[in-house]
Amino acid sequence: MKPKKRILSGKKIAVLVETEYIPDEINKYKKFFGNLGAEVELLTYLWGKQERTLVSDVTEPGKMPETLTVNKDVADANPNDYAIVLCAANYVACRLREIPPMGNLGSVEELRSPSAVRFMASAMMNPFIVKGFLCHALWLMTPCPELLKGRKVICHTVVLSDVLNAGAVFVPDESHVYADRDVVTGRSAADLDIYCNKIIKTYEVIKNENR
Repeated sequence: MKPKKRILSGKKIAVLVETEYIPDEINKYKKFFGNLGAEVELLTYLWGKQERTLVSDVTEPGKMPETLTVNKDVADANPNDYAIVLCAANYVACRLREIPPMGNLGSVEELRSPSAVRFMASAMMNPFIVKGFLCHALWLMTPCPELLKGRKVICHTVVLSDVLNAGAVFVPDESHVYADRDVVTGRSAADLDIYCNKIIKTYEVIKNENR
């Protein structure tokens, strides 16, 4: 299915990102959703600064990492301002679960406290927001098992045991992408094209149901 032109005109999309992001993934979101009329905003932890420069993952020997400057703090963001919220792939979710202040030993009681966890948990409770979790991204939700319980998902095998322990239902779809109502999951960044198209299809379904 080819998405309709400018279907996201006037809408905003949040992409939660951190160090060890995958450049091709972030660029894909900017171009794909931007071409459909959306304003794509990158959110991360600024740790009290005006902006942060994030460093990308490197998978090819000899290749230099790329950088990305982000100036929007997830702690100040409201998920209800967005039509779609995405958590980027790779180890982004692991870093977004950092309990403030940075370097803190933390405690069991604080597992839900990181701003990115609270942001996405709030989004999960709004059925009119499309939520996207690619690759390792469901790690961000495992501190809130009640929000994953019974959800049909697909993810990278690295996080599968954690996701299952949180109560989700694994669906090994051959497309490597699966949509359960307002939640779209994908196995890895290798499946970006199918994943992005599934997000738009899901958005259209929700939009039509909300008329």
